[in-house]
Order: sequence, then structure tokens, then C-alpha cells
Amino acid sequence: MSFIKKDIIIVPQKELSWMQSHAMLPTVVHLKDDLFRVYFSGRDTENRSLIGYANVEIKNGEINVLDYSKEPVLLTGQRGCFDDNGVTPSCVIKLKDQWYMYYIGWNSGTTTTRMGLIAGLAISNDSGKTFKRNSRAALLEKTDREPFGILTAPYVIHDEANNKWEMWYVSCEGWRSKDLPTYNIKYASSKDGINWDRDGHICIDFINENETALARPCVRIEDGIYKMWFSYKDPRIGYRIGYAESLNGKDWNRSNEAIDLSVGEQGEWDSDMIEYSFVFEHGGIKYMFYNGNGYGQNGAGYAVYKSEE
Repeated sequence: MSFIKKDIIIVPQKELSWMQSHAMLPTVVHLKDDLFRVYFSGRDTENRSLIGYANVEIKNGEINVLDYSKEPVLLTGQRGCFDDNGVTPSCVIKLKDQWYMYYIGWNSGTTTTRMGLIAGLAISNDSGKTFKRNSRAALLEKTDREPFGILTAPYVIHDEANNKWEMWYVSCEGWRSKDLPTYNIKYASSKDGINWDRDGHICIDFINENETALARPCVRIEDGIYKMWFSYKDPRIGYRIGYAESLNGKDWNRSNEAIDLSVGEQGEWDSDMIEYSFVFEHGGIKYMFYNGNGYGQNGAGYAVYKSEE
């Protein structure tokens, strides 16, 4: 599966206080015709992640940024809440009269772990221009099976006809040290998109002891086949993008080699790592937004799928 790299396109805007650096986890929503909105988190002068967006136009395999939101659409949570250190988008679902934004809430962790990452839900009633938390509490709570404080990066598919919601999310399996958690990708289901049933079912797991992280799932259903793009991390080389397929959304066959997308040349914005992909289709062309060095510190770029036909 070959993707042809284009270039970095969404970059920090110093005149906007909410994005002094980073354009992390690009999350795409179709507005109309050739217009799309890409949500992401920039970081302010205090290094806090805040969610805003870029409006883009997509035509004939090319993406052009039209403008950026002047203000963030979601700020950090109240002191002491699960998201009081920052917020990052993960998936947006457009319903008839509301938009659901599933997001990552950042907190400072504990004395023995450096951070916590928990999923939250915010809802928009103005076509995605502003969002309000559905609850100040987290969307996914800790359980005995998943007690470690990383339950995050949800990607959701809503089957309206069958009233079925499916989620793939990142879940911690433990900490090797204060600075090194290990996490893989699990599955949950729901009838309303708010209350989720989960039993810790693992969808994508580590292939060897060197891997420490499986992150940011992005799932599409094509011709009855579930297809997932995700990030995998070996601390020796950083993040890369992997791929898997499933017939039921729960049991997956993983093939990292299926993605022909490598890091850039030395000195380029994605020379050290590539991660946090978001894949979507428009006008018969498949696109991938992704981040590069520094977890999106310099921005987000895109690639275009090259058909093998």
C-alpha cells in the first residue's frame, strides 16, 4: 500500500496564541463539496495542548489551507480534572444536529508515572465551531482490567442504521519506568456513543519486546473489511505507521510491511519518525494526514495513496 508524500502543510501560527508550536493528531471532518476541516492540537506559551482547526480545500490530489481558527474550540479542563493539562482531538462524528468530538485529556500523572491520558467527549451545537464537554469526568473510566491511567485516543465509527457504535482506543498495559508506559489498542462498543461496554479485548498487540506503544488508531470499513492505520513505537527508532485488517472489527491481522511510507531524509520535518495518521477519501482519492518529528512539533503533512492498478 503505497502513499506518495506531498509536504508539510499545517504549521504553527505564531500570531495565534493557541498554536505557538505543534499541530498534533490531525483529525479530518468533511464540511461540503471540496471543503474539509482538520482539527488538531497546538500548544500555547505554557506548552499546553489546545484544540483548534484549519479549514482546507481538497482538489485533484492537492490540499490547500484556507484559514485557521482564531481561537481554540476546546480549552483545558478545570484544575484537578482528567484533562487539566491539555486536550487533543482524536475523532469527530457528525450527527444530525450535533458533532461529537472524542478527545484526549492530559494530566500530570502521579509521583511514579509522568502522565495520564484519558478519553473525553465534547459536543458541538454550532457545526464544530465550538465544543462543550459532555461531562467534566472522563469518557472511559479505569477498571481492574485497565487500571493504569492511559485510556485514550478513541476512534469511533457510528452505524446509524443499526444503532451501533464501535471504538478502538489506546490502553496501558503497565509502566516499565516512570517515563515509559506500554500501551496497545483495544475495542469497545456502545448503543449511544456515550456509555461504552468494554472487556479489555486486545485488537493490536506488540509483536516483540522492543515495542512499547501502539497509538492513534484510524479505522475505515471498505467492501466489508475493517482497515486500520495505527502508530507503533520502538524507542530505538521512534514511531512508524502500521496497518491491519479485520472481518469483524475485533480480531485483526497486522502487517506493518503493508504501508510503504518511510521517514524523510536527514534534516526534513519527518526524518526521525512518522506517526498519528488519519486516512480518508475524497473524489476517489485516498489521503493520509500525519505528524513527523517531535510528535507534530513542526506541524502536519499529508500523503496521497498510489493505486496499484
